[in-house]
Amino acid sequence: ARAMLGFGGAIIMPATLSLVTSSFRDPKERAQAIAIWAAVFGLGIGVGPLLGGYLLQDYEWNAVFFVNLPVVLVALIGGHFFLEESRDENAPSPDYPGVLLSITGLFALVYGIIEAGVKGWEHDSVLFSLGLAGVILTTFFWWEGRSKKAMLPLYLFRNPSFTGASVAIMLMMFGMFGVFFSMSQFFQSVQGYTALGAAIRLFPISIAIMLFATLSAQIANRIGTKLTVGIGFLIVAGSMFFLSQVTEADTPYETMLAGTVVMACGMGMAMSPATNSIMGAVPVSKAGVGSATNDTTREIGGALGVAVLGTVLNDAYLNRVTVLRDQLDPQAYGFVASSIQGANEVARQIAAQGGDAIAGVIRDVAGTAFASGMSDSMLIASLVMLGAALFTLAVLPSDIRCLEPECEDEDVEWGAPVGEPAAAAGD
Repeated sequence: ARAMLGFGGAIIMPATLSLVTSSFRDPKERAQAIAIWAAVFGLGIGVGPLLGGYLLQDYEWNAVFFVNLPVVLVALIGGHFFLEESRDENAPSPDYPGVLLSITGLFALVYGIIEAGVKGWEHDSVLFSLGLAGVILTTFFWWEGRSKKAMLPLYLFRNPSFTGASVAIMLMMFGMFGVFFSMSQFFQSVQGYTALGAAIRLFPISIAIMLFATLSAQIANRIGTKLTVGIGFLIVAGSMFFLSQVTEADTPYETMLAGTVVMACGMGMAMSPATNSIMGAVPVSKAGVGSATNDTTREIGGALGVAVLGTVLNDAYLNRVTVLRDQLDPQAYGFVASSIQGANEVARQIAAQGGDAIAGVIRDVAGTAFASGMSDSMLIASLVMLGAALFTLAVLPSDIRCLEPECEDEDVEWGAPVGEPAAAAGD
C-alpha cells in the first residue's frame, strides 16, 4: 500500500508542474504561476501534519489516510472541468532499464546510509550496500548516456540553468526533510507535546514558506535567479547554524520559532526560482521531463536528508545514552538505544512500577542525547546549505536560458494556443 501511494504521487506531482509550465508561456507569468505552485506545496507541508494531529486526538492512527478521499474527489471534479490536455506528441516509450537501475541504486544508497547510523560505517552490510549502490548508479548514468529513450536525458545537464537549479533543489530538500524529521520528534518525544501540539508549533514554517515562495518571483525579477536562490540558501544556512547552537532539551519554543521561521523564509525564497529555472531551461514539449527531474531531485534530496542527518542524530544519541547501560537490564537498554520513543516507553513502565527516580534519569539522559544529536545534524545541514549557496552563486545564471532548438519554435506569447501564432506585439 505504501508503494502504491508513492507510485500515485510520482505520477501526480510532475504532471502538475508540467501543466503549469505549458499553460503559462510568458516567462514572467510562468515564474509567478510556479511561485504560487511552490507556495501551495509549502502550505501542504504544514496543513498535513496539522490535520493529522487533530485526527490522532480522537481516532486511530489510520484515520489520517481518509483525509485524502475528499481531496481526491475535488481534484477529479476540478480536473475534469478546468484542466486542458497537454502531452508530448513524440514521447519515447518508457525506459524500463533506467527505471529499474535508478530504483535499485537509490534504494541501496539510502539503505546503506541508514544502516550506517545503527551498525557503523565499517560494517560489512553497510560497505556492501554502498558499494552496490555505486556500481548500479554508475551503470544507470552509463545507460542514460547511451539510450535513445533515456528517462533522464543527460544532455540537459549541459545547461547551467538546469544543472545549477537541480542541484539547488536537491540540497534544499536535503536540509528541509532532514530538519523536519528531527524537529517533529523533538517537540513530541523530548518536550512532550501531542501530535497536534507539535503540528501547531511547526505550522508557522509552512506559512513562512508560502509567503516567501509567492514573493520570490518578484524578487527574482528584480535581482535575478542566481542572487535570489543564493541569498535564500545563505538565510537557511545562517538560521540552521543558529538552531545548532541553541538546541537543548528545554529550549523555549520562542527561540525555536525564531530560528525556524527565518529558515523557512529562506527556503521559500530559493525554492520557487530554482524550480522556475529548471522548467525554463527545457522546451515546453519536454515540460514533463523537466518536472519529473525536478520532482526526482526533490525526492532524492529528501530521502538522503532523512538518511544522512538522521544517521548523524542517531549516532550522537547512541553515544550519549551509553551512560544508562549499567543502570538497566539489557532488554530495557536495548529499547532505550533503539529510539527516543523507546526510552520514553521504558521510563513509563519503570515509573508505573514505582521507580520514579530512575525513570526521570532515563527521560533526562535520552532527551538531552536526542537534542544534542539534533544540534549536530543542524550543524551539518547548515554547512551543506552554505555549500549550496556557494555552488548556486558560482553555477546558476541570473537569467534563465533554454539552449534547445525547440525553444525557438515555442517562443509564443502567453495565452496563445499551441500551434497558433502569437499576436503581434502591442495587441
